[in-house]
Amino acid sequence: MLWATGVFLIGGSAFITAIEWSNPATLGPLSAPEKLLAGAISGSLTHAVRADSTKEDALRQLGVHEFDRAVVAIGTDLEAGILTASLLISFGIENVWAKAISEAHGHILAQLGVHHVVYPEHDMGQRVAHLVRGRMLDYIEFEDDFAMVKTNPPADIIGLPLSHSTVRSRFGITVVAIKRPGEGFTYATAETVVAADDTIIVAGRTRATERFSELQ
Repeated sequence: MLWATGVFLIGGSAFITAIEWSNPATLGPLSAPEKLLAGAISGSLTHAVRADSTKEDALRQLGVHEFDRAVVAIGTDLEAGILTASLLISFGIENVWAKAISEAHGHILAQLGVHHVVYPEHDMGQRVAHLVRGRMLDYIEFEDDFAMVKTNPPADIIGLPLSHSTVRSRFGITVVAIKRPGEGFTYATAETVVAADDTIIVAGRTRATERFSELQ
């Protein structure tokens, strides 16, 4: 069926409305709030259905087993989320993402064989903590101690080409993009001259990006 070329989304109104898929569908667990949710968002999706995602027969009738990607974004009902993820794994779906609300919850999902366990509350908490304690405008942390930061340029690199400011050797970071007022982001080059009212994106080791964003 056509759905098999898309992504099957289960629960999670914020997740569903925040992204645009070429051919998505959503399936919510059988409860009154989720029934209302499916009806409310059906206009923005290719297909929206209401069913019990913990029941194998219901999922098979919807052709979920024919998908190669699925997302379980059930938030508060841990049992429903775990059972749903287990069924998706048993179907042999190649890529399953599932939301975890705690480390223990994530450990269970990983043991089931979920390919991608995400911790949205934890990740957002880490991000906000970095934003409120410094001059960062935005912050993204990756695994292996690597991060990208959007920030304002410090005084000692303003008016200089990046090649002359030696930011990499002095601060251990790389300026990867720059945004002029009223313009969009563009790639930074060695010849890029940074102005005081520019916004820059830097990448590097987590602590190095934090220290750089604290410079005045």
